[in-house]
Amino acid sequence: MLPALSRAANHSRLWMAIAAAAASVGGRFGKRAALRGLLAVAGASFLSNIPAKLAFRRARPSHAVPIARRLARVPISTSFPSGHAASAFAFATGVAIERPALAALVYPLAVGVAYSRIYTGVHYPTDVVAGAAIGAGLALATRKTWPAVPDMPARSRPTRTVARSRLGRDGSGLTVVVNPTAGTPLGTDVAESIRAALPAAKVVELAPGDDLPAALIEAARESEVLGIAGGDGSVNAAAAVAIEHGMPLLVVPGGTLNHFARDLGIDSVDDAVRAVEEGSTFQVDAGVIDGEVFVNTASIGAYVDMVEAREKLEETVGKWPAVLIALVRILRTGEPVHLEIDGKSLEAWMVFFGNCRYVPEGFAPTSRSRLDDGLLDVRIVDGSRPMARMRLILAVLSGRLPTSPVYRASLTHGPVRVGSSRPLGLSRDGETFAGSADFSVEKHHEPLVVLVPPE
Repeated sequence: MLPALSRAANHSRLWMAIAAAAASVGGRFGKRAALRGLLAVAGASFLSNIPAKLAFRRARPSHAVPIARRLARVPISTSFPSGHAASAFAFATGVAIERPALAALVYPLAVGVAYSRIYTGVHYPTDVVAGAAIGAGLALATRKTWPAVPDMPARSRPTRTVARSRLGRDGSGLTVVVNPTAGTPLGTDVAESIRAALPAAKVVELAPGDDLPAALIEAARESEVLGIAGGDGSVNAAAAVAIEHGMPLLVVPGGTLNHFARDLGIDSVDDAVRAVEEGSTFQVDAGVIDGEVFVNTASIGAYVDMVEAREKLEETVGKWPAVLIALVRILRTGEPVHLEIDGKSLEAWMVFFGNCRYVPEGFAPTSRSRLDDGLLDVRIVDGSRPMARMRLILAVLSGRLPTSPVYRASLTHGPVRVGSSRPLGLSRDGETFAGSADFSVEKHHEPLVVLVPPE
């Protein structure tokens, strides 16, 4: 079995197969675990197989092993460190960072692959130990530039409950607008799943080209609770309508990232159904940028340019390749924006506004512990300093952005006044729009009431 296991790990085929399975059945965190594991494998494989082997040039073991233990093809590269062990422990550690429950599966496989290299006579034990250390260390280092996200909702979020609306456990009083074009396709059975679980609810399925805001307003007029099935952009539009009509909002996740739904503890249609049948209603914060509501984040500058560039490319190459291409273009050709923020003049690559405090500090803020803290999380990347672009890239890659002189972060109750010599392109919750030259970013004066599933 050990020689077969060793062969299965050639060219990381074993790890790619496990990653594919985790991504297909493990939900959002399964995808994150698969991606982090494979990124760690790529780095560990390069480091162990090229610079490390070239530096040490240790010969392979020369002692004979029984025929049953031999590999059909003996490696001709140098011995120290073991690339197989490095890839194995890189993948196992990367997966365990995102999905600790999978550690019981992948770590025994990693140990088996590492030991198989000794058993088959192609490595010394010290080769394997060094490779395992390289792999695990590189996987842990990925957290510097790509922080792990806690697999839990913002459970400390609301402190103020409101009375249950006139909503029946069968969905009576609820109208759900389904936007099937939001982010990752929802699939044809989402509307049917809602109808089956909540037979008294009204479900409105949008066709391509239908007006989402108009459909939401019509749904709000005829129901006690407004529901939205879609991505963060769709949730954003629904939140604005729900606040305007003073009614609770039910969120059914159906986009690419579903940040707001995740923070509410809603990861599936089943979670949304439980929120109707057994859950509570809570008051949470909403932000406003230039008069437009946002529930997660808003921004000015490079991120807006990147979203617009991505939208032009994604129908041709797909969303995630479009994101990478757009990011490279913006880092290469983007220019800072001249702004005045609360009366202070600056050149900014990007200004980020978070609805409530986000963690971690620095690149890729990903989660919130509360949704009702009354704070705006303001982060500015300064473009006026010498070599600001290069310093920004190096700070992100090294995980030292929070301490970089090109980066500033603060928390405020707002409002934040923003001024410019020209109208600005703005974004909120991943959607761009043409903004004004002078505007404010603040908390909405009315809370957003949401349905959440039980603890």
